[in-house]
Amino acid sequence: QVQLMESGGGLVQAGGSLRLSCTASGSIFSFNPMGWYRQTPGKQRELVALVSGGTPNYADSVRGRFTISRDNAKNTVYLQMNSLKPEDTAVYYCYVRAQSLNYWGQGTQVTVSS
Repeated sequence: QVQLMESGGGLVQAGGSLRLSCTASGSIFSFNPMGWYRQTPGKQRELVALVSGGTPNYADSVRGRFTISRDNAKNTVYLQMNSLKPEDTAVYYCYVRAQSLNYWGQGTQVTVSS
C-alpha cells in the first residue's frame, strides 16, 4: 500500500512561480514512475510531468517552464512551476505507479490569476 502526501499549490499571479511537493510512504523505488497530473472541471486528467529511472517527461504545454525532480532517498517528487499562465489553473495530483497499481494524491489546487 502506498500513500501520497502533497504540499504546495495556492494562488499566484501570471508569470509567478509555485513549487509542489509529494512524499510517498511505502515501497517506492527509483524505477517506479512518479510525477504529476492535473485536471480542470469537465476535462480529463492530463499528464504534466513524470520521472522514471531519472528520465523526465513533460507535457508540451509545460516544457521549458516546469521542472520535475525527485529525491529517491526521501521518496519525494517536486514540481517547480515557473512562468505560470492562467491556463495552468487546475487541481494537481501526485501520481506513482508501484506494484502494478496506480496511486494518487488527494490533489492540490493551483490558481493562476491574469
